[in-house]
Amino acid sequence: MRIDILTVVPKLLESPFNHSILQRAKDKGLVEINVHNIRDYSTNKQKNVDDYQYGGGAGMVMTIQPIADCIDKLKSERDYDEIIYMTPDGDILDQKMANSLSLLNNVIILCGHYKGVDERVRQLYITKEISIGSYVLSGGELGAAVFVDSIVRLIPGVLNDETSALTDCFQDNLLSPPVYTRPAEYKGLKVPDVLLSGDFKKIEEYRDQTAYERTKERRPDLLDE
Repeated sequence: MRIDILTVVPKLLESPFNHSILQRAKDKGLVEINVHNIRDYSTNKQKNVDDYQYGGGAGMVMTIQPIADCIDKLKSERDYDEIIYMTPDGDILDQKMANSLSLLNNVIILCGHYKGVDERVRQLYITKEISIGSYVLSGGELGAAVFVDSIVRLIPGVLNDETSALTDCFQDNLLSPPVYTRPAEYKGLKVPDVLLSGDFKKIEEYRDQTAYERTKERRPDLLDE
């Protein structure tokens, strides 16, 4: 998978993409992540990428030209499956969406900033709009990092145990069951006997039941789906 990210603050993305699972995925050649500074495509001396919004009002708007030139250059080099805009009013990212988008080959992600991008960018270029929640961040960079992590970890070969992703929260619309490790007892709290029994059928039944109970208690909306 190749991911091209367009941003005005590329340094915000240095750490998330150079550690842990994402670094491992890059080292294995399973994903290529390229961060592009939109200011490099600005045609004015100050390298400005924003301007006042028509009609007045607080906040600046990202202009069309540098974004369009960057996207056009990338599209001239390869075909893209999706051009995604990270925005609070996009479709809410969930596990089902992550599962689907993890199958793509080439993706562009545009990170909004200020009051967002000129609406015509969305009309001319964007094929999908994604939000990571019903709140506003200073820009789309952190949302892009969350989104990229959510899809890259699903690519076969990224995780050491590929079955791990299949038992994550929200797969099958259930939260994960409680998990334990050594020691078997800590401050009077014991690991459930069934997990120590070696009876894998009973262990699976226990996990299914506790996953359902936890989901019913904490996220009953998932069961409605």
